[in-house]
Amino acid sequence: MKTMSYNTIAVLLVALMLAIAGQGSASDTTFLDTVKAATDKYDGRGVQQVQQVVQPTVLAKEEGQSGPFRVLARKQEIGRFVCSSCHDGKTVLAQNATNLTHGDVVVRHGQEGSGLACVDCHHPEDRDFLEDKKGNKIDYDHSYQLCGQCHFRQKRDWLGGAHGKRVEYWAGDRVVFNCTTCHNPHAPRFAKRFPATYSVPTN
Repeated sequence: MKTMSYNTIAVLLVALMLAIAGQGSASDTTFLDTVKAATDKYDGRGVQQVQQVVQPTVLAKEEGQSGPFRVLARKQEIGRFVCSSCHDGKTVLAQNATNLTHGDVVVRHGQEGSGLACVDCHHPEDRDFLEDKKGNKIDYDHSYQLCGQCHFRQKRDWLGGAHGKRVEYWAGDRVVFNCTTCHNPHAPRFAKRFPATYSVPTN
């Protein structure tokens, strides 16, 4: 049997590699092809203008200067809601039940020496609701109605967009944080903290 020379083997290998390379380039689309086929102008700094808010929201019961707007819902953020699952009118048999269930709540709300009690904000009978000073039930998702009875200046600014924050960007429907997104309702005042500095150290 006659053997092939090295030159013949090398020619066959080169031909095989060219055939494989030719098949690959014929079927694939390169990045350059994609760029050449693009019709929209590329804007690397652009962002999608309308960002969808994925958190649950409710339509506010009051309107701002620009009309209706939505507020982040509150109930799903409350760990023990629905309150009536425990506050159902039955006698509590567990000892020290209040500390076991609400021992982590520290109320620092109101004037010093005359701070608020639980029933100043929570409905005394239907615990699934809040209650204002006129005896109106207030849904937890609309707790801004309760806060605004005392903090009416902040509520006025919040309705107009000068207090609080908007969710996502300015484009699209207006969706804002509710009061308790930023403020702990039991201790709403922000704690003092040392001011941060961005100055370059001098030493």
